[in-house]
Amino acid sequence: MIAAFPANTAIGSATLRVADEKRSLALYRDIIGLKVTARDNGRIALGAGGAPFLFLEIAPDAEPRPRRGLTGLYHVAILLPDRAALGSAISRLADAGIELAAADHNVSEAIYLYDADGNGLEIYRDRPREEWPWRGGLVQMANKPLDFEGVLAEGGKEEPDEHVPIGTRIGHVHLQVGDLAQAEKFYTSVLGFAKTATMPGALFVAAGGYHHHVATNIWDSRNAPPPPPNMAGLVEFALELPPAEIIEAKKRIEAAGVRTAGDSDDFTLLDPWRTKIRIAPMRPRD
Repeated sequence: MIAAFPANTAIGSATLRVADEKRSLALYRDIIGLKVTARDNGRIALGAGGAPFLFLEIAPDAEPRPRRGLTGLYHVAILLPDRAALGSAISRLADAGIELAAADHNVSEAIYLYDADGNGLEIYRDRPREEWPWRGGLVQMANKPLDFEGVLAEGGKEEPDEHVPIGTRIGHVHLQVGDLAQAEKFYTSVLGFAKTATMPGALFVAAGGYHHHVATNIWDSRNAPPPPPNMAGLVEFALELPPAEIIEAKKRIEAAGVRTAGDSDDFTLLDPWRTKIRIAPMRPRD
């Protein structure tokens, strides 16, 4: 399947609900190294090089998100521009005593952690596209041990007060869904991505030949309900498209019977498990 979305489609931002501002900033700002770019009425914008891409919505009564039994967030993935930045991130997290999981996915090298509210995070770097193995139109991802020694050996220099380098952004979003066939229909035929990979219990979709912009799985959420509205988790993620493509996307999505809210240049919709997706104009990128 060829993606209906243009090749330069990108995940523009993700918004997470958290319960405690101080506790969250201790991780996202002080350890991971994102820079606070704005604060407004219980909402904190974080990013790198002055460009925000991760938003924290502070909800003091938010319940922690469990890892099993609900659809919604599996993890938000922060993409670093190079291996040296990943090595530096691992060092900071390890020095802070943060428990990490890790994997080599053939296309990328990644570490995984949870914040105190149960929000899953991935921090990763991509290998060059020419090194990604494809077969039969699908990219061949894997779960191999990460070469920690090699990554740490490349740990880069950090500018004062700027741990995360310019060019860091949200690379993809991984969701827990209730049914893979339904997820494939929605994220490809309705939304406009192409299927790029499969694993047992998981589906990966993207535009422009990327390995995945969105992943879905049923490992701990088969036939599960959506999370309650007061729970920590993913508030929304934004897909950025060129303005002319947004109009066509809105027409395509509504023609499939999915309701949208907003204007033809910036609108939202819900996937079958009430995950909110924003379609927004593409911002300039470094």
